[in-house]
This record gives sequence, structure tokens and C-alpha cells, in this order.
Amino acid sequence: MVLTVAKLHGFDYHYTPMNSNTKNYFKYFLALVLCLLVRLIPFRAPNIEPILAATMPMSRAYGAFTGFSFAVLSILFFDLATHTLGVQTFFTAGAYGALGLWAYLYFNKRKGNRADYVRFAIIGTLFFDAVTGLTVGPLFFHQTFLSSLVGQIPFTAFHLLGNITFAAVLSPGVYNFLIKKKKKDSVFPVSRLNPKTI
Repeated sequence: MVLTVAKLHGFDYHYTPMNSNTKNYFKYFLALVLCLLVRLIPFRAPNIEPILAATMPMSRAYGAFTGFSFAVLSILFFDLATHTLGVQTFFTAGAYGALGLWAYLYFNKRKGNRADYVRFAIIGTLFFDAVTGLTVGPLFFHQTFLSSLVGQIPFTAFHLLGNITFAAVLSPGVYNFLIKKKKKDSVFPVSRLNPKTI
């Protein structure tokens, strides 16, 4: 079921509600848990993570609110699990949440092929790192803007590498997993050897 909620500047914006079907909620929470487990791997680079790669297909398959909530909860659950909840949590959760909303709008008018995921990963990573990396340090940890910018360059380079790779490899598969429906019991065709007689 798709409801059109607005037509603005030539774009049709749709809200596609997630079915109350348990299968969809199960897949949503399974993706959340898997993202959390990957982020809890010891000695993992902090900017190599599958959140954006899962948020993009989540927004595309289930809608803007679901993409937003998935991204925000991914950050909150990790920070709660690692006891690192702080002011940076709200910046990172807010930035990822914005990407979840933006991904819905982005994929609303695109085919959603591998190249689309990679393009969004590049733009989204640059947006995320600019919003979080250049604000939290100067505003709350007394870093200069220049030192934050210089320190952000290698971080963003690795973040781009990780997100581009995950977008190309994982995102199409995650989308297919989210939209795949269970095969219903099918009616078997009448056997040619044993046709039904009336």
C-alpha cells in the first residue's frame, strides 16, 4: 500500500507504511542486531561500519520513518552497549537519522542499483563527517576548527572507503532481503500422467 502525501517541485513524496507483518519487523530488528554485532567486533576501525549500507535499503524498502529510526537506534544501541553515551551520541544519531530521511527521498526517484547506492554513500559520508567531525570537537572538546579539519581528513578517507565498499557489496542484498516475500503454498498443476477427470 502506497499513499501519496505531497507533490512538491515535481517530486511525488510517498509514505509506504511498514506492514504489521511480523516478518518485516523481524527483518528490521535482525538488521539492527547484525549492525550492532559488527560494530562490537574488537580492534575494528571505528569508521568501518555497515550502518549507512543498511539504512539506505531500509529507507527504500520500508519508508522514511523506518530509515530514520533504524539509523538513530543503531547509534543509540551501540553507545549504550559500550557505555559511551554522551553529547556526541546526539550529533551522530541526528546526522545518521537525517541520512535515513534523505535516503528515502533520494531512492524515491531512482532505480536503486549498485551505482545509486555508491553515489549516496559518497555524498552521505561527506555530509555525516562534516556535520559530526567539524562540530563536536570545536563545540564541546575545545579543539580548534583547523585541528578538527586536519584530523578529519584520514578519518573521512577510511570512512568513504568502508561505506563505498559496503554500499556496493551489501546494500543491494539487504534490499532484496527486506522485500523478499515468503512463497505462498502454490497449487500444483495437474499431472499430465494423471489428469483430473470430471
